[in-house]
Amino acid sequence: MRVYSKELQVETPSRRSLVNITERVESVVKESGISEGIALVFLAHATAALFANEDEPRIRKDYERLFERLVPASGDYEHNAIDDNADAHLLSALLKQFYVFPVKGGRLVRGTWQELFLAEFDGPRLRRVHVVVMGQ
Repeated sequence: MRVYSKELQVETPSRRSLVNITERVESVVKESGISEGIALVFLAHATAALFANEDEPRIRKDYERLFERLVPASGDYEHNAIDDNADAHLLSALLKQFYVFPVKGGRLVRGTWQELFLAEFDGPRLRRVHVVVMGQ
């Protein structure tokens, strides 16, 4: 079994934003030379998250509205007494900081419309995304 690892840096444009990182992760898989295995994508942050879904402008707006309904940015949160980003911590806890994809034929196995997003809840920031590809 071979292991290939690379850190990607992703700049997020605003306090809450969605950044499609699919092609960047696909590039790492290709670069790895591993044709069969798995790819672990890990986001090393507590105020952002990863999720996979369709990349379409209207669904992006729906996600933004959903995030605001679930955890309003202007909510009355205890953590804001220390650091004004409690909403970002709470939203990231509802999603996850990692994703695992099968790798087949040197590419991520994804659904037809499935793209990988970095969901930023406390930007703009420079985020670190670790991609580890394992297999043969």
